[in-house]
Amino acid sequence: MPKLTVLPHAELCPEGAVIEDAPSGVSICRVLLDNHIEIEHACELSCACTTCHVVVREGFSSLESATDNEEDLLDKAWGLTSTSRLSCQAVIEDTDLTIEIPKYTINHAAENH
Repeated sequence: MPKLTVLPHAELCPEGAVIEDAPSGVSICRVLLDNHIEIEHACELSCACTTCHVVVREGFSSLESATDNEEDLLDKAWGLTSTSRLSCQAVIEDTDLTIEIPKYTINHAAENH
């Protein structure tokens, strides 16, 4: 099983995390949530928002290519990079990954409270 390394994030994972046995065939978002890293996921993992945006720092090429729908949504994400993915759509395969959760997210539901 591959390893998922999460770089430190001030609010969600201050010390960073290493998930040693991340299951293949499961989205990055689901693995984070299952390991008590409460990344935002306003659309409930349905590829309809950008709140679960992550930057894949290592292992990006092991991921399946993003769909056109995901690419369109990513264009709206805060802090977009060439290795950005929606974590609900990026499925872990057999390669170790290192990800960074951006400091900010665009969550209109949270911003309008």
